[in-house]
Amino acid sequence: MGSRFHLAQVNVGRMLAGREDPAMAGFFTRLDEINQLAESSIGFVWRLKDDSGNATYLRPFDDDSILINLSVWESVEALAAFTYRSAHKELIAGRKKWFEDFGQPFLALWWIPAGSIPGLDEAKERLDYLQAHGPTPFAFAFKTAFPAPSDDDARPERLRAKAGSGH
Repeated sequence: MGSRFHLAQVNVGRMLAGREDPAMAGFFTRLDEINQLAESSIGFVWRLKDDSGNATYLRPFDDDSILINLSVWESVEALAAFTYRSAHKELIAGRKKWFEDFGQPFLALWWIPAGSIPGLDEAKERLDYLQAHGPTPFAFAFKTAFPAPSDDDARPERLRAKAGSGH
């Protein structure tokens, strides 16, 4: 029996150069491979993509140099295995070659009901919330992961209230 909740993740990066700049080639030449690897990984559910097959042409922020990645996984463990124990870790190792240091969270995780898909506005809200309030059940990171909520506590307004009460 599968979980009633899946893990949503958003991560963003501000490119150091334009998409066509040779300095970004190490990132963009591997993108299709890494996206295919994600989709074939155990625990993968969904990822945001545009007509190009990835999300690099979407611009949900006022700053056009910011790329966004949004996906859904069955568990924190499944996402962590893909992120840190597959070829994806090579892109993480090269992050500083391609993306600026935000000086704030660039990754947020949160639980969603299985079968639902997070939107860009929700993803941006979770990043902003993590920046403003630190890790809570409403938005967290790998190092501060929260367990999937109970059915009663799963609604976003309950998560915000719970986070604000310190419980």
